[in-house]
Amino acid sequence: MADKRYTQPAQPLPENMIEGRNALTEALKSGRTIDKVYVADGDTDKALVRLAAQAKQAGAVIVKTDRRKLDQLSPTGAHQGVIASVAAHDYCSVQDILDRAAQRGEAPLLVICDELSDPHNLGAILRTAECAGAHGVIIPRRRSVGLTAVVAKASAGAVEYLPVAKVANIANTIEELKKQGVWVYGTAADADTELYQADLKGPAAIVIGNEGEGMSRLVAQRCDQLVRIPMRGQISSLNASAAAAILLYEAVRQRG
Repeated sequence: MADKRYTQPAQPLPENMIEGRNALTEALKSGRTIDKVYVADGDTDKALVRLAAQAKQAGAVIVKTDRRKLDQLSPTGAHQGVIASVAAHDYCSVQDILDRAAQRGEAPLLVICDELSDPHNLGAILRTAECAGAHGVIIPRRRSVGLTAVVAKASAGAVEYLPVAKVANIANTIEELKKQGVWVYGTAADADTELYQADLKGPAAIVIGNEGEGMSRLVAQRCDQLVRIPMRGQISSLNASAAAAILLYEAVRQRG
């Protein structure tokens, strides 16, 4: 008797993921922005090593991954030792964001996301920042979600209008912003200054820490001022995107 057991068809990769060496090669040739490249750990194939080097030179983060993990990610099993995450939109530079503010004749208003891992949080922040008239958002290259398809969807289209810069080091970027006259505000539950006492009318960057630990120690130390959002209930913290919305719209209120 013929075996009539049902075999589930392979599921397609998410739209921001590509698999296989040829697919990654063509993506790099076309100039697509690659966020991360997952490469089989221990694979010494020269062609794969060369491809990973090309992706790194193009700005991608290379992640050595157990081949079993790649098998789990791959719906076809034909990943050839490499799967890549492609950005849903191109990134810009921090200077591009500052230039955008200058072209509008406005004091810069930026959001800096310190190692956010939830794509829905980043998408919501992008959406709110665009609605509030912010000039751009800055995210770190490592230990952070990038402009994935989920982020793009959660942003409700904001990724098409709001510049996002991806930088190697958030702390160093804060120092560079301060040299250009941008005042950097960090959010901390134990800060002495309440949000509504802060002056957000001038050039300002608002730092939002990650969902679990908040801002890293070094980033907090680099901020010009730490502010706290007044909490009147029993729960002591807000979702990252909610905190960003409160600070952004306080800036909107102050700027009139």
